[in-house]
Amino acid sequence: MTSLASRLIQSRTSLFKSYTIAASRNGRYLSTDSNKIDEPFKVEEAETVNVPPPLTEKLLVLGGNGFVGSHICKEAVDRGLTVASLSRSGRPPIHDSWVNNVIWHQGSLLSSDSWMEALNGVTSVISCVGGFGSQSYMYKINGTANINAIGAASEKGVKRFVYISAADFGLVKYLLQGYYEGKKAAETELLTKFAYGGVILRPGFIHGTRNVGSVKLPLGVIGSPLEMVLQHAKPLKQLPLVGPLFTPPVSATAVAKVAVRAATDPVFPPGIVDVYGILRYSQQRAT
Repeated sequence: MTSLASRLIQSRTSLFKSYTIAASRNGRYLSTDSNKIDEPFKVEEAETVNVPPPLTEKLLVLGGNGFVGSHICKEAVDRGLTVASLSRSGRPPIHDSWVNNVIWHQGSLLSSDSWMEALNGVTSVISCVGGFGSQSYMYKINGTANINAIGAASEKGVKRFVYISAADFGLVKYLLQGYYEGKKAAETELLTKFAYGGVILRPGFIHGTRNVGSVKLPLGVIGSPLEMVLQHAKPLKQLPLVGPLFTPPVSATAVAKVAVRAATDPVFPPGIVDVYGILRYSQQRAT
């Protein structure tokens, strides 16, 4: 009996020593003393790696042949996404290589019969649709067209929807009432239908290289210096009446980078991203 008890004690002692050694290798020691506090686990921060998205991801860019839309399509292609575009004129007259990697659909968001098939297999949408004209036209193209797209995407089970809206320039919105009221209506619809996967970007003046036919307009010549100055003059935005006019410009490349990330990154927070948020996100490494 004494021999059996001795073997049990030795077995428990050996097991405790093994467990203590294993625990010490993990950087944490066990203690039976209630007055001692265990040391925290040592965790090394993982390096951010640019991982290509799954092949099942398909992005639809509404207005993908326009100034901002073409930058978004290029960014998405460069990131390895399957990319489709829908616009009234279809494929743009651009001869860059990325154009051949986009599926170009032609149709109008104001006529559902002409574009619903473009949503087949789509997991995320970015809308750059907007325009200027009469007050009624601006409301229709900025508001109604995007509301139609948001509703259709929601019914199709699209996961994420990013809307390129616009910053509030104060007094300017009273001159472009239809434009801003349309944008506001579309934003409200998006936050309702995509409460957990809807992102609204509100850039101000967007600069970069703009293709007008065969001519390339270098808008960055003006916009880039202004961006550098005004992004550090945020207090000026608080000035009465004229404050919003000091909203810094942002490049089309930055808008595209943030839009694609917001459309494909499931942990990108939903809601509204102002111009300062766009600048901040665009400077972060892609994950």
